Amino acid sequence: MNRALNVVVVGNGMVGARLYEETLRRDPTSRRVRMTVLGAEPVGGYNRVLLPGLLSGSLTEADLTPEPPGEGSPATGTTVTGIDRDARTVSTADGRQLPYDRLVLATGASTVIPPLPGLREDTDEGSGVLARGVTALRTLADARRLRRLADRARAVGARIAVLGGGVLGLEAARALVARGVAVTVVHPAPHVMDRQLDAPAGRVLGRALRRTGIEQRLGVMAVRWEPARGLHLDDGSVLPAAGLLLCTGARAETGLAQDCGLETGPAGIAVDDTLTTSDPDIHALGDCADAEPGLVQPGWEQAAVLADRLTGEDPYARYLGSPRVTRLKAAGIELACLGDPFVADDGFAGHAPAGGGSGGQGPAAGDFPDDGGPEVLRLEDPTRERYAKLVLHGDRVTGAILLGVPDAAAGLVQLYDKGAPAPSDRLALMLGRALPPETASETGESLPDHAMVCRCNSVTKGALRSAWYDGARSARELADATRATTGCGGCRGAVEKIAAWLAETDPLSSRDTPATTAPR
Repeated sequence: MNRALNVVVVGNGMVGARLYEETLRRDPTSRRVRMTVLGAEPVGGYNRVLLPGLLSGSLTEADLTPEPPGEGSPATGTTVTGIDRDARTVSTADGRQLPYDRLVLATGASTVIPPLPGLREDTDEGSGVLARGVTALRTLADARRLRRLADRARAVGARIAVLGGGVLGLEAARALVARGVAVTVVHPAPHVMDRQLDAPAGRVLGRALRRTGIEQRLGVMAVRWEPARGLHLDDGSVLPAAGLLLCTGARAETGLAQDCGLETGPAGIAVDDTLTTSDPDIHALGDCADAEPGLVQPGWEQAAVLADRLTGEDPYARYLGSPRVTRLKAAGIELACLGDPFVADDGFAGHAPAGGGSGGQGPAAGDFPDDGGPEVLRLEDPTRERYAKLVLHGDRVTGAILLGVPDAAAGLVQLYDKGAPAPSDRLALMLGRALPPETASETGESLPDHAMVCRCNSVTKGALRSAWYDGARSARELADATRATTGCGGCRGAVEKIAAWLAETDPLSSRDTPATTAPR
């Protein structure tokens, strides 16, 4: 009888923990793979994406952390200090040498700390200790620290400055406002989320953020943090603040890989489509890998591919990339960005102004030459905080910005995922009124079972329906059975609606079954 493959995973974050779970699903008795997962944090593989929910109070730590570890579960509080590729062992801070047949690096990423005076406890830029009143938001410990800062600021009527107007910065800012704290976002670009949004969309989003209570200082750079005073800016002003949250980007954790001689690139550890590094016995996945960092779905899909290969369930499995979909999870704002919305509007861009009609800034949609170039349409309605931009190549959606148009977003994400042709009525499409029957509703009978509801966990409507008939009779139970809503949380509303629809249409359902409570 062949012995089990000895696999050591370095990193017990979202992706490392997911690889462990996916492997157990394929090999529940560990007959084929014996996996050891080592995590430096003292808690298990919690969902970092949901950390802003702790700030607003909509989630508790129990909603993020897994069940208490049982026999054979990942080890917490274990730091790996080195890798010996010749001996095929890893060294830990407590002096152990652990052998491996295969090694998996899931070391994630860390917050980029800008070289600003005052951010650290001392003048040593290599120090990892942040100064009083400064924190990042990458770990559970960071979230606890930020909650304490926020509560102290609220008690004295002070504010928190958020450095960085990307997705994390805005989600954290919205959560802090919900906690009752005054917030100002400082961002060097002329508009927030400049990596995902064009300028018009950025302006509309900025207006929506101000409505929710988030102040913004745009086009300025931070130059110094002064505790008890605030954030000094390059225009000579000082933003009074009792605390500073750093949302200044993330950098792949590649130290272990570099120290043992693995190939790395600007984005992380170099891997191929089998998630194998330059050493055939070492794999890497998640934010530390030179793949698609920053989103939940790619890392979890990579974990499924690697679990297939390690267990032999599918030895030919490959990771071929994930569709890029970014959602802003901020209460009161509906924003989804698909693919690449940045193309040159060079005269082929159709502009549909609010209220309908021809925008006069380019030919109508039907006049585009069939030359393989992009078709670009925009709808701007700043007063109602709505903006839609649609980019198509050959009738396929290749990019979109959808702000304040949730009906259109629901169907366009399905079109984008499937690579299906878009309807010819572009304006109605952008308003959510001309979608194909199979994408027209998140919850109705016209939505096919293969339609994706939870992108992070690849949960279809059919999977939710099956779980319902297997006894999961509420949104929470559907989430427990399928993992839907446990990734970025963006599908929570859709799952609640599907649960309510199933309760209404299933003749065996009890009319008093609670069907509208997903994990919070």
